[in-house]
Amino acid sequence: MGNDGDRPASGHLRADKRAAIVAGALEVFASDGYVRASIGAIAEASGVSTRTIYKHFADKSALFDAVVAASAGRVAEVEVDLVERHLASVASAAEIEPALVGFAGGWLRGSTESTAHRALIGQVRAEAAHLGPDAVAAWWDAGPLRVQRALADRLARWSDAGWLRVDDPDRAAVHLGRLVSATPGPPGTVPSDRDAWILAGVEVFVRAYRP
Repeated sequence: MGNDGDRPASGHLRADKRAAIVAGALEVFASDGYVRASIGAIAEASGVSTRTIYKHFADKSALFDAVVAASAGRVAEVEVDLVERHLASVASAAEIEPALVGFAGGWLRGSTESTAHRALIGQVRAEAAHLGPDAVAAWWDAGPLRVQRALADRLARWSDAGWLRVDDPDRAAVHLGRLVSATPGPPGTVPSDRDAWILAGVEVFVRAYRP
């Protein structure tokens, strides 16, 4: 029997085909939403046939779960790196505030990839009634939870050093995220003075958790 082009001699489905499908599906799901996205449109965006998609994924739901988890994982890698880059070198209580400002600025600006992911998650929230809990759990475990734990770990270390008073690092990490991302208007509003909002949010956080 000949090779059909999607399956290497080992019998495993080609990793490059799967990656192309996930990338194309991310584009379609982010723009069209889960309900309106079609396997045909995803195949076109991926440069593969619908037959190839069904070799890799049982149905649209399975593909969506994989896309959300993969996208969340990639964004989490970037954001965990931001935590380490801005916060790992802090050596005194006086360095905490400027370090958090630097981290928050990078986190909120995001990358091109995180912009696409946020569009995808916007569709998830808009269509939550059509999606099962697996999609939400996949997103949370692969993405936000990893970043929250990395930030909580850093806050716990500062608390151990006596620079902050943090009884619940996970809760403190959530507080920081909410404070720096606060907006003055409706959801989706981006303040013209984002830097000032970040500074104010970090200042409130540090004052609240100062020993």
